[in-house]
Amino acid sequence: MKKIPVSVFVITQNEEKNIKRLLESLVDFDEIIIVDSGSDDRTLEISEGFEVKTYYQSWLGYAKQKEFAMSLCTNDWVLNLDADEALNEATRRVIRKVITEDNYDSVRFKRNDLFINKVFSNFTKKPNNLRLYRKSKAYFNEKTIVHESATVDGKELYVKEAFEHYGYNSISILTNKCNLYSTLKSQEKFNKNKKSSFIKLGLVFPFTFLKHYLLQGFIFSGRRGFIKAVINSYYAFLKEAKLFELEVSRDSND
Repeated sequence: MKKIPVSVFVITQNEEKNIKRLLESLVDFDEIIIVDSGSDDRTLEISEGFEVKTYYQSWLGYAKQKEFAMSLCTNDWVLNLDADEALNEATRRVIRKVITEDNYDSVRFKRNDLFINKVFSNFTKKPNNLRLYRKSKAYFNEKTIVHESATVDGKELYVKEAFEHYGYNSISILTNKCNLYSTLKSQEKFNKNKKSSFIKLGLVFPFTFLKHYLLQGFIFSGRRGFIKAVINSYYAFLKEAKLFELEVSRDSND
């Protein structure tokens, strides 16, 4: 079968546990770009077993690193995935269809999060991510420190098909990411001169828990859903707490 005329770009560092699964799901694509920021495990060794183009770039930050990786792509249609993600037959089929029909400029997919070795209930709301788009109409906002996503000037298609995400599988990994991402997100808010609030600090945890557990249906995913809703709420709390900490640190240095 003819290769899908899409360039896939991936940023990596020490992803030996994930990279093979991802690359196996991408063999149908015309071009795979890997930008590594200094892996000292078997990430690059494993990648050599696949038809990929590998580049080194010292870490620039999430948005800048992805902007650099996207600039290396030779196709106009590009697909951004993380090393701990993978496509399936349904998502590949949708990508082929979109490219062939050529009616849209970007595609937003649902995401299947594996958590404690199992995906959540079908009644639990899935996150969605904008991952496929025309390079000529997309860019990454370099002021976005974390949870970066391309901004695309064009017509967007939202599809029901979901790609797989393994990066939240263990509680330990997820809480470590919450700690890192909350630090980066609070810094981003601080840079935008957003102010902390005692009311929000007190209410953000219970409100976020109710939103995820009840409104987004994590209640239907048993103990996994309860645990994930609590962790999501703790992440929301950490962002507000760390914003307050940054304000105190600034004021004490004035």
